[in-house]
Order: sequence, then structure tokens, then C-alpha cells
Amino acid sequence: MMDSGKRGILEVCCGSFEDAVNAWKAGARRVELNSALHLGGLTPSASCLDLVKKHTGLQVICMVRPRGAGFCYTALQREQMFAEAKELLEHGCDGLAFGFLTETGKIDEENTGRMTELIHRYGKKAVFHRAFDCVKDPYAAAEGLIILKTDRILTSGLEEKAWDGIPVIGSLQKRFGDRIEILAGSGINASNALEIMEQTGISQVHSSCRAWMEDPTTTGGKVSYSFGSGIWKDAYDFVSGDLVKEMVELGL
Repeated sequence: MMDSGKRGILEVCCGSFEDAVNAWKAGARRVELNSALHLGGLTPSASCLDLVKKHTGLQVICMVRPRGAGFCYTALQREQMFAEAKELLEHGCDGLAFGFLTETGKIDEENTGRMTELIHRYGKKAVFHRAFDCVKDPYAAAEGLIILKTDRILTSGLEEKAWDGIPVIGSLQKRFGDRIEILAGSGINASNALEIMEQTGISQVHSSCRAWMEDPTTTGGKVSYSFGSGIWKDAYDFVSGDLVKEMVELGL
């Protein structure tokens, strides 16, 4: 339920316990908890979830993703995903973000339905993440997810950034918003969040609120563990409390 006086819901994309604490202290109330955000977000550990739940009052949606790249998984990868999903549910997450696609860019109905059923067995939210942005037909995909009883879709409107996906996000909200939650994400910040919400009719946004922190041990001699570039080649990304506050002060 949205707080009275709030314009909408902010979900902060977090890659660690520290990120989640930063988001909580800055006023966020819901996060998507991941590991390895530089790979697009992978499954966090149950210990990380435990710490977030112990030290914050956040609603925590946990990512379930075993590797980088796409969303067409092998049998062994799926076995890992369902085992991790069950563990996270038993450790008290408030929902899971996941995505299963076929090789032809359609919703993998069998495994999506199976994951949704598992999540609902624990009374939690089933969120189909931005694997949705790799489907061939977003409207058929949304209809399929509704039939499978998925609760929420995270999408950038099939574009790299949500701003460019406004037409599709708005169309999804208009056609399906009374049957499934539409959460917009990718490139959303304090400068564009309200306009994206106004133009699309959505009430939820997903933001990384990212900043960078230097670690001088990232490179040494002939070895480098850098994943940033340019001036951030020796840095790691983290959730900035200041950027979260900017979003919260918008009424999110």
C-alpha cells in the first residue's frame, strides 16, 4: 500500500547489504537485492538477505539469476535457480525477481509458472524482471504472464533506457495495468522519474541511484580487477544515499 501523500513507489536496485542500508537510511522502503550488478544482477546470498532484514525495515525483492548474459537456461541452471529461490523465500524475502525465456524470445511458460507457484506458496510477490525486454512481442508476453498469475513486470519498454521506452510502457500500463503491476526501470533518476510516470500512467519506478567509490587495490602491476572504465577504472559502484534522497523527496 502506498503511503498517503506519496506520488508513487520507489524501488532501489541494490548489490549488497551496504547498498540496502544506504537506501534505507535515505528513506527508501523497497529494494531489489542482487549480487554482481556489473553482470546485470545475480542471486544474492541468504546471509546478505538476513543482514538486510535484521538491520532495516525494507521490503526486499531478491533476484534469482545464476549467471550473466541471457535468460534461456540449462536444466542444471534451472535446478540451481529453484533451489536458491526456495532458500531465499525461507529466509524471509518479500518476493523474487526472475525471468525465463525460450530460444525464440517468448516467455518460458512452464518454468515461469512453476516459479510463480513456488513464490505464491510462500505468500510473496512474483516479479518478471527485464528479461521481458528481450521478448519479441511484449503484449503477448504480458498476457501470458497474467495468465500465469505473475504479479509484476519490470521493464524499460524494450529499449535500453526507460525514457525511450515510454510509448511501450504507457501502452502496457493502459492495456494491462489493472491486471498486473508495471514497474519501469533503466536510466530512471530524479530528473526524469515524475515525467516518465506522468507520461505512462505507472505508479512504480526502479532506480539504481549509483555512484562510484575508488579502491586503490583494483589494479596492481600486471593484474587488474577493474570493471569500471575511464576515471572509474579503479572503482566500484554503490547506492548513493544522496541520490536516493533526491528520489524520495519527489514523493516516491
